[in-house]
Amino acid sequence: MTSPRWLDADEQRAWRRFLRMQAELTARLARQLQTESDLSLADFEVLVNLTDVPEGRMRVTELAKLLQWEKSRLSHHFSRMEKRGLVVRENCPSDARGAFVVLTPEGRSAIEAAAPGHVETVRRLMFDGLTSEQVAALTAIANVVLTRIERDATGEPAPADV
Repeated sequence: MTSPRWLDADEQRAWRRFLRMQAELTARLARQLQTESDLSLADFEVLVNLTDVPEGRMRVTELAKLLQWEKSRLSHHFSRMEKRGLVVRENCPSDARGAFVVLTPEGRSAIEAAAPGHVETVRRLMFDGLTSEQVAALTAIANVVLTRIERDATGEPAPADV
């Protein structure tokens, strides 16, 4: 058994700052959405994904994959959103076991009302404090990490420089 490859001081500092930033940003965005639009961050994520596709409809399994949620979590969350009139479920005619989640007019109105305040909060907390070079660096870093995650999930080795 090989010994762990511990993080050095710089890596550990960067990792811990990233974790704190992620937690703080997520908490602030969640509070803003709840306070200003009565949507949870999870509601917003579901609605955003549905507004990104034609007809505002998506297979449940596809949405679960995009959100990185277990199917049971998604099912419970959809039930709560259905009760509030934000989405409906529709059976899939070509697959008796499959279902679609469909954005309702109320769901579209909710996200359209929530989006301006949400994007302003994202801009104020994140992007207003960064230079264009820092935004480009953040994008590049995210691309490298996401590529490594995707390759790791498929068992494909990631080159050291990707």
